[in-house]
Amino acid sequence: MTYEEHLDEVTTLITEKYNVEDQVAIDMVMRAQADDFFTLHDDDPSICTLDRAHADARAVYKKYR
Repeated sequence: MTYEEHLDEVTTLITEKYNVEDQVAIDMVMRAQADDFFTLHDDDPSICTLDRAHADARAVYKKYR
């Protein structure tokens, strides 16, 4: 998946797994992105996988909730 699709998937997983509103999940992902959490993803799209999206959703939720 592309970098943008990965961010969308992480956002969707946060809303589904942690029962948060869409805007709250979007804000979490945006804060993580501003903190360069996803820098490697943009540099190496091969890490933008569904498995990584699940791991990223957990990490982003834990750190930015």
